[in-house]
Amino acid sequence: PITPGELLCLGSSLAFSGLFYYLYRKKARVVAQIQEAPKLQVDDDLPALVSAADGRCLPYVALEGIVLPAKAALTSHYHEGLQGVIQKLLLKEHRLIWNSLARSW
Repeated sequence: PITPGELLCLGSSLAFSGLFYYLYRKKARVVAQIQEAPKLQVDDDLPALVSAADGRCLPYVALEGIVLPAKAALTSHYHEGLQGVIQKLLLKEHRLIWNSLARSW
């Protein structure tokens, strides 16, 4: 005989397994799209290609080319001779609003 507690544990285990499998499959599709991303060169044709794309946005692409740092290139602490640059730094501040009911910001 199976007790209601065992049924509850079995049901919750199956529900969590289904949820985690769904999340795994969703992320696996994104990884597959990234791996199949087209490789584009940074040249004069790139702005025309982006403006011709649907929504003026390319979802996943690999850009190849030479970039120049604005100030100085970043050097790796772990690998000698490895350098990189940051393309864009976005700082977003969230506005704090006092919630009088919860008495918190």
